[in-house]
Amino acid sequence: MASKLKKTKAAGRFGARYGKRVRDKLVGVEDKQRVKQKCPFCGKLGAKRLSKGIWQCSRKKCNKKFASDTYYLEP
Repeated sequence: MASKLKKTKAAGRFGARYGKRVRDKLVGVEDKQRVKQKCPFCGKLGAKRLSKGIWQCSRKKCNKKFASDTYYLEP
């Protein structure tokens, strides 16, 4: 009997659709967008993505809300 293949992290929700390369790229982008990014105002890790292109620094001293790149902030 054949063994069941592992699903690819968050892209497992798509099952066998769309191809492995597309799902792997999606996993890379989603992993980057969910971690805290470097805030361009205070320079510390703390910016979180609220929605497409909308970011907010979660540090109490900064607490800036700004628009920038869609999925993750470029260094």
